[in-house]
Amino acid sequence: MIRLSLSGIVRVYRPTVSQHTPIIGLLYKHPITKFAPAVGTQTQLTPIRTMTGYVNTTAIRVEQFGDPDVMKLTELNLTAPDINEVLIRIHAAGVNPADTYIRSGVYANLPSLPYTPGGDCAGIVEAVGSSVKRFNVGDRVAAIKAPGSYARHVVINENNVYPLHSSLSFQQGAALSVPYFTAYRALFTRGQGKAGETVLVNGASGGVGIACIQLAVSAGMTVIGTAGTDAGLSLVKQQGAKASVSYKDEQFIDKIMEATDSRGPDIVIEMLANINLQTDLQIIAPNGRILIVGNRGEITINPRLTMQKESSVLGVMMGRQTDEEKNQVMKALYDGSEQGWLRPVIAKEYPLDSAPQAHIDVIKGPALGKLVLII
Repeated sequence: MIRLSLSGIVRVYRPTVSQHTPIIGLLYKHPITKFAPAVGTQTQLTPIRTMTGYVNTTAIRVEQFGDPDVMKLTELNLTAPDINEVLIRIHAAGVNPADTYIRSGVYANLPSLPYTPGGDCAGIVEAVGSSVKRFNVGDRVAAIKAPGSYARHVVINENNVYPLHSSLSFQQGAALSVPYFTAYRALFTRGQGKAGETVLVNGASGGVGIACIQLAVSAGMTVIGTAGTDAGLSLVKQQGAKASVSYKDEQFIDKIMEATDSRGPDIVIEMLANINLQTDLQIIAPNGRILIVGNRGEITINPRLTMQKESSVLGVMMGRQTDEEKNQVMKALYDGSEQGWLRPVIAKEYPLDSAPQAHIDVIKGPALGKLVLII
């Protein structure tokens, strides 16, 4: 019998084998069936007494909405995993434009203050609740809908966790969830894309844009991607796009129509609707679909353009996914990693305390891939 005192609370464990070490700093309010073993051992601790507890971690905290400098690195106590939750030791977390809108206080749905930013991450399972069946301690995983992932640890429902293929790094795992789940919803759930159709991805060199290219090409679609730099245009072609066009080109519309044999794209994935939507309506094919993934302001459009071609303008919000769709995407991403066509591109890595700079860069752009925090 081993008796441990953590922060003044005594816990009693019965070892299953000798030589073992619990996760220091963890106090559990529910039975935890797995614990991280000491290096060189394969052992578990089974708690025989449970009580309210916490997980001590390092995290970025926002006390008030505002500029990037409102994000501060601090120590934080997380509530320990519930029976259906997983504790992940995060190794990399994604930085998304939506994170900056939330931090600024201009997003539609804002968290209560104070809060820890974040939405996707990758790492290793350190503990699981007693009802968790799909994961074990030591599993490499990625997570979607993971608020609070700008931290060393996160506690999350197991339904939002999925295996990270061994071919992908933690950085690539952190680049999966928001970009690829968003791209999948835009292309297939909302856009109803199918093999043989042509897709125009506006802003194709960023995280979501690259995800759109890879998913569309794998589904037998023809892709045209836009970017603002030579490096971005080259990256778009490397991902499998048939053509890449600079959105700064004065002949932009002509080149898009030329690339589609004067028909226009069947689907437009739009990252900046407040700038491009009117043009999208001009170039879309008859019965085409424009999927709005990103927007930073207002725009005046001519609705008659939608009448002429019976085109549709559809909003995309990843958070509205059903559990069934989420499971479909998880399987598609794992299969894509297995088959080799899914390869997230990392633009830049930042230490956790440089989250403010990452927020500046993700908006300033143009990024060649995904920005991630290394934790």
